[in-house]
Amino acid sequence: MAKKKQREDKYKTHRLFQLLEFIRNTEYPNAKDFKKEFEVSRSTIMRDLDFLKDRYFAPIEYSNQHKGYYLTDPTFVIKSVLLTEGELFAVHTILPLMDQYKNTPLESTFKSIISKMLEMLPNKVEVDSSMNRNNIHFIKDPLPNIDELIFNNIFDAIKTNQSVEFYYRSISKQTYTLRKFDPYRVLCQKGNWYVIGYCHLHNRFNVYCLSRMKDLIITNEKFEVKKDFDINKHIDPDFGIWNTDENPQKIELLFDKSINTYILERTWYVNQECYQNEDGSVYLSFMSNQIPETLHWVMTFGSHVKVLNPPELKEKIKAEIKEMKKIY
Repeated sequence: MAKKKQREDKYKTHRLFQLLEFIRNTEYPNAKDFKKEFEVSRSTIMRDLDFLKDRYFAPIEYSNQHKGYYLTDPTFVIKSVLLTEGELFAVHTILPLMDQYKNTPLESTFKSIISKMLEMLPNKVEVDSSMNRNNIHFIKDPLPNIDELIFNNIFDAIKTNQSVEFYYRSISKQTYTLRKFDPYRVLCQKGNWYVIGYCHLHNRFNVYCLSRMKDLIITNEKFEVKKDFDINKHIDPDFGIWNTDENPQKIELLFDKSINTYILERTWYVNQECYQNEDGSVYLSFMSNQIPETLHWVMTFGSHVKVLNPPELKEKIKAEIKEMKKIY
């Protein structure tokens, strides 16, 4: 029903503007002409005409002499933009997605684009909806700041196939170390920006977080993407980014019945197997090589999940719990 109403709202909005133009460009059109042109009933057309006159003060009049409608002011245009409920909802939903570009140079670029679009709009924007801005609230993740020069230089280096040098502070370190790096692609995960490529210091493919870099320069050295590079070994579209080239393993988890609805109602992994057992517990399995990322995700469920396989993940969970006990 919601989709049907969305379509009806969209058609109505377009029909209102088309109806106005039809009156402007047709010599005294009548109800019969409207019905033929727009394929709607006479009562619908009458409601549309009343809406245009009442809401937009359109100067539409009926000529008894010519038995048709006309504009008393042929230069009249609607000086507002009408948004349907569906269109408004789309705007409210899409704009928060721009937060993944927050604290990057793209943020100011998008603001500039929006400003230019607003300048093209008329002074008045109306919403044909009972929806209120306060009806929707988005909870945002805290995002790190990224130096504008670093952000732009990474993209330039990828475009020109030039190596870069920068100082990097790993998540567990307190100091920066110099890295020489061939950047292949930029990755964005939940508003966090990374670059993947070949690291000369470690002689391997590596992933670096842009917010942890400083003093980045583009060198004069050119590089070629190594033939054995396979981005699918480093990126799991469903679980995220982690620097590993291990083969995928079957992850098997058992969630207790207290959160069974939460687990069952979501698609955690595109090729997952998920079902509820007779006791209410939920079995979930999928293939992934992102063991560290899976570890962090599993830990968020605390005692409500048990790792069945693989043994490596079990041991990492045990080790994490052991370390946690030391601080509590």
